[in-house]
Amino acid sequence: MLYVVSIAIIISLFIMDKQKTKRGLQLGIKKLFKNLPAFLNMIILVAIALYFISDEVIIKYLGSGEYIISLGIAILFGSISFMPGFVAFPLSGILLNKGVSYMVLAAFTTTMMMVGVVTYPVEKEFFGHQVTIIRNLIGLITALVVSLAIGVVYGEVSLWS
Repeated sequence: MLYVVSIAIIISLFIMDKQKTKRGLQLGIKKLFKNLPAFLNMIILVAIALYFISDEVIIKYLGSGEYIISLGIAILFGSISFMPGFVAFPLSGILLNKGVSYMVLAAFTTTMMMVGVVTYPVEKEFFGHQVTIIRNLIGLITALVVSLAIGVVYGEVSLWS
């Protein structure tokens, strides 16, 4: 569906102004080829990280019952790995069935999709060093707030004790 919408927009723009559309497409293709090595490096790093961090290792460290330690490890693993939601959520379901808490899973999946240690080189190219660091810090803080809220909602932690 996204491709159809994109093609429809390009066709509409081409009808409105052929020269600007051609220049825009040329610029986009040029940027794509310029950034392709960074994307390939990111994909390779993600594949290597996922190869060395198996499900069993994740379950061993995330399902320990020590919420502070498990939360810290979940944030660390989530921040250095990168998976789209359609992979992260089923993985979280598997981890939940293995005994990992909701709070830890929330920290893991939220940091996985919002904090990008592995994606830093690509982001830095597009947004610059400072914006990338700020965005990652905001993602990290958001992940902590979300995971603590999930922990409270599911009764895994209490704010009053």
